[in-house]
Amino acid sequence: MDQLSRVRNWYATQCDGDWEHSYGIKIDTLDNPGWLLSVDLADTDLHDKAFQPIHRGDSEDDVDWLHCKVESGNFEAAGGVPNLPDMLEAFLMWAGH
Repeated sequence: MDQLSRVRNWYATQCDGDWEHSYGIKIDTLDNPGWLLSVDLADTDLHDKAFQPIHRGDSEDDVDWLHCKVESGNFEAAGGVPNLPDMLEAFLMWAGH
């Protein structure tokens, strides 16, 4: 199963009639260029789960770069244009999906 299908499945398991009204998943673009992924963790099993930050490459000099962290109740990932699948996979591997 591809990353998008797996993220869709994770999202669907969080939807309980309340969670989806306040929280969710956002994918946006960056101007360097690249991607930004944000996943709300509030009221999920992942809220207090430890995450080892990922820092690969340099967003200023590289096309292939990836930075992931958990901060303020969100999984946050940023990466170069080719790295959107890597960002999703980092979240999914950590989430166990």
